[in-house]
Amino acid sequence: MSPGLTGCLSGLLLTVGWLFLAGLQPAWGTNVTAVQDTGPAHESESESDGEGEVSNRTVVKEVEFGMCTVTCGVGMREVILTNGCPGGESKCIVRVEECRGPVDCGWGKPISESLGSVRLACIHISPVNRFKYMWKLLRPDQQAIILANDSAILEVHREAHPLAFECDTLENNELIATVKFTVYTLTELQIRRSSQPDTDAVLVFVLTIGVIICVFVIFVLIFIIVNWAAVKAFWGARSSAAEIQSELSSVRYKDSNSLDQAPTEIPVEDDALSEWNE
Repeated sequence: MSPGLTGCLSGLLLTVGWLFLAGLQPAWGTNVTAVQDTGPAHESESESDGEGEVSNRTVVKEVEFGMCTVTCGVGMREVILTNGCPGGESKCIVRVEECRGPVDCGWGKPISESLGSVRLACIHISPVNRFKYMWKLLRPDQQAIILANDSAILEVHREAHPLAFECDTLENNELIATVKFTVYTLTELQIRRSSQPDTDAVLVFVLTIGVIICVFVIFVLIFIIVNWAAVKAFWGARSSAAEIQSELSSVRYKDSNSLDQAPTEIPVEDDALSEWNE
């Protein structure tokens, strides 16, 4: 083979090898890129799985509400957590919140009264200055008179005739509660106090008798438990004595019956003997 032909073949081989390498490089780069791009997809999947596990582990908290401290107006109540309490407790108090009932509270009672004056209180909760109070003097068949007192407490002096008052509790011009009071005269107060039965003495007497009976029953039970053997023997002796008495009475009854039947049977035997002799 001539040197020129050899050089042409070597140049052709070099050209084919270069083209082959140039075609492999893009394919190799694409594969590497594909492998590298799969990383974020796996990370996102793992993150989503982790969030799902966290959401599954989240404890569902159940809440219930306690009873309101009032049956009308505004009061307070407890918010109780029944699931997810710290320390594994079955229930725990989360907070105390405001609760409301019907606006009309009817007729109320004074917070204090004496022979000369009476103290009345509007429906409210702490803080007292949170609400606005409006006192009214009620008059039969007439429009009520709005008093100048705007505090939660009103002190009234007794007069020659009974008086009726009403207090409205407002918040942001919204009526929260209303309550009425009657201030009796001194004579009416004395009559009402004398007409009321003396329930305190009766209640104390009944409670005392009840306590004495309960203590007596407890002592009897303790005595029976401590001396159970003696009590059992005593009741056994009584039961055996009763059985003996019943047996004796039955024997006496049988003996009396046999004695009653004996005289009627003797003549019959005599008649039989006489007939045999004949």
